[in-house]
Amino acid sequence: MLKPKLWSYEPVLAANKSVMQSCSSALCILIFLISTFSTGSVSADGPVKVNLHDSATLPCSERCSGSARWTVFHKRNDTLAECDQTSCRSVKEGYQMIHDQYLKGNLSLIISDADFSKRGWYTCDCDLKDVCDVRLQIEPLNTTVEMMAGESLILSVDVSDAVDVIYNSTGTPGPSSGQICTVDGPSLQCKPEYTQRSSLTSCLELRRMTPSDSGVYTVMDKSNKEVLHTYTVTVQDVQQSSIWKDGYQKGSEDGYRNGLGIGAGVFGIIALALGVILGMFGGPRVHLLMDTCVQRIRREDPSDRRRGDPSGGLQAEDVDSGVALARAPQPEL
Repeated sequence: MLKPKLWSYEPVLAANKSVMQSCSSALCILIFLISTFSTGSVSADGPVKVNLHDSATLPCSERCSGSARWTVFHKRNDTLAECDQTSCRSVKEGYQMIHDQYLKGNLSLIISDADFSKRGWYTCDCDLKDVCDVRLQIEPLNTTVEMMAGESLILSVDVSDAVDVIYNSTGTPGPSSGQICTVDGPSLQCKPEYTQRSSLTSCLELRRMTPSDSGVYTVMDKSNKEVLHTYTVTVQDVQQSSIWKDGYQKGSEDGYRNGLGIGAGVFGIIALALGVILGMFGGPRVHLLMDTCVQRIRREDPSDRRRGDPSGGLQAEDVDSGVALARAPQPEL
């Protein structure tokens, strides 16, 4: 008779031991990760955003009994400002830390004039141990442009980094929306339909704008996908442009008023000059002509020639002066 085989606990114990070892390894890894990140730098909740050329404060709250300093994230040997227990100093102009705040655990960095060149990540360390990482962003600029057909659109490229120029149509059917140009330092690359119309100096110029080019032009940092400048552009035909109409109407009204004023002034001056000339040189001749006319009228009027003649006969006159001549007395019969 066969003897039944007893069930062994050894395989179960070995399996449980393996599971326990696996759990212990995972727990150790989790503890290691927690300890690693807890002793590293602390990032701000979000980027610090300010308007162009405003002052910016990069926050950092951490007690530091040694030397605290701020650097640009990718230039760790380039100190901007630093503090120790005795004082603070600005290593680069435009960056500062406040010593009273440093003693209270406030290691914030103040940037006096934030521009596009100062965008990016900044790191604060205490005795070479990173304690804060903060990102600075500049609020996008917004510009509205109204122009007439045929003029050029000027787009500012405010950074030395590579940027994309993106076009979104808002008007009549025209060029397709999307990226139209890329500027990388002195290099300019544009889509074929823009190649002959574009040029790059300190700005990007798009020539010969038409109403179909109306829309939104966005200048965006290519690497960070950060909007730098937005242009809302409206291009109108010359004869339909309110600018042209207002200018034309104003010019017409001003021209009419100015023309009347100038014409009246010139006419008055001419009339005055003619009066003076006639008064100086034409007066005697005018009087002589008037006297001659009067004399001719008198000679032609018979009633004027019978003055003082009782017999009704004609009385002789001086032909030149028109003065009546005395008649010889008639003998009495």
